[in-house]
Amino acid sequence: MPVDEHVARDHDRLKALGYNQELSRVLSLFDNFAVAFSYLSPMVGIYSIFVIGAGAGGPRYIWTIPIVVAFMTLVALVFGELASEYPLSGALYQYGKFNIGPRFGWFVGWIYGFALLATVASVDSGIVGYVTDLMNIWFKTDLNPANHVTIFAIVAVVIITSAIMNSIGAKILGRVARYGVYVETIGTFGVFIALAIKGFHHNLGYLMTTQGVQFQKTSPFGVNFGGHWLTGAALVAVLANVYIFYGFESAGDIAEETKDPGRQVPRAMRNAILYGGVASFVLVLGLLLAIPKTGFSKVITGGIPVILASLPSWLQDFFLIMVIIAFFSCGTAVMGAGSRVAFALARDNAIPGARVLKKVTARHRTPRNAILVATIIPFAFLLLVLVNPSKPVHVLWFYYPANVNALFALVSFATSGIYLSFFLTVLGSFIAKRRGWKPSGEFTLGKWSTPVTVAGGLYLFLMLLNIVWPSSLTSGRGVLFNYGWITLLVMFIIVVVGGLYEALARPDRKPNQQSLPES
Repeated sequence: MPVDEHVARDHDRLKALGYNQELSRVLSLFDNFAVAFSYLSPMVGIYSIFVIGAGAGGPRYIWTIPIVVAFMTLVALVFGELASEYPLSGALYQYGKFNIGPRFGWFVGWIYGFALLATVASVDSGIVGYVTDLMNIWFKTDLNPANHVTIFAIVAVVIITSAIMNSIGAKILGRVARYGVYVETIGTFGVFIALAIKGFHHNLGYLMTTQGVQFQKTSPFGVNFGGHWLTGAALVAVLANVYIFYGFESAGDIAEETKDPGRQVPRAMRNAILYGGVASFVLVLGLLLAIPKTGFSKVITGGIPVILASLPSWLQDFFLIMVIIAFFSCGTAVMGAGSRVAFALARDNAIPGARVLKKVTARHRTPRNAILVATIIPFAFLLLVLVNPSKPVHVLWFYYPANVNALFALVSFATSGIYLSFFLTVLGSFIAKRRGWKPSGEFTLGKWSTPVTVAGGLYLFLMLLNIVWPSSLTSGRGVLFNYGWITLLVMFIIVVVGGLYEALARPDRKPNQQSLPES
């Protein structure tokens, strides 16, 4: 089909769904895939929580990667059907709105939007240790990555830079994401090759061992799994991968800026999760096999740099740079997705300040005010870096451990919010199909549509329970992921606040209003 016909068809489909084309449709399939892959970012996820996965599950935790990837591929297929049917900015919000109704869609958008913006702060905070390491090496500084001022300053610079990249056009966002894909490819496969050349310390049989992590006396974290790996340690170790393999849905958030989204967005989602799975498995494989013979506990304490210490110093610096770029690309992609959700809600007059937030810049055709919100809210979350109690805090049955930066605890909420919004979206698709909806976009699952939807929804529900289930701080889940009741509490507060606003303002009853061009 000629390009002009594609463009006309994209515009007609948008108009049939109630909107005019206002954003610049400049992103190719690779750009769309690159944004989704940069958000998923195997390097960012693994460099952030590899030690938690390995420390909770031992080398055997690597086998949870294909399990998570397989089930999230089912979710990506469900989202692909929805994205092909409703190629609109805001993705999950729009899917819920059209499948079930405006009120259901609004709740999905509220939860999903907050989770995305919390992710911006949590992802960007992960860059601090690597930036300070590089600066201390290159400039002989003595920066402390745990210092509150240092964390705030570095993360603030990253957030502002990401906002600028998002504001000057979708094409720039796509370009930043492209670089992210190249860096991720070099950083994942390159680390594996470099460690292999240097010489692995273990054979493949090492990947079947647990290193005694299921026993409290030999656990690197001192947590108690009661001696059970499959029904104890593995259920916590799998969360290290649960926290990585999402973000592919952001391909749908930028659907209105993508050419031929009905075909390209579903493909980008599938490619992002599958390539992310391969890259992650290769990187984790290399890291595990390169652990020094007697250094498992030392790696869990000191992190990935302990493994890379065997490489030449210039190569270590090179991989540090790759990691920093990957973190920046990931944060920029997440901010882009979050701003499009805010824009989509504002365009439907469904959030406070909608008249301002729905404006699109005349020059770059970007929702700059929505991007500003996607900058300010992560800044507000960043202030949590100041909350770092020196003593345990115990109120009623809520117990917050000492010396845990509240910004780190935010990671658990971000993931639980994402999984809740994912589950509600898949549930909405299932209900719509039971009511008679038959996907009619350019990508459908045909007779497999309902079984895939059910299997994907069941996985999301079980993993959501695994994430939020309140656990003792002596257990693996409690001390490593959800901090007892904290994750569930934060998610409850976000849902209740949203529920109060929705009940009072009833944004779902307000008319759909098009964006206003910025003068």
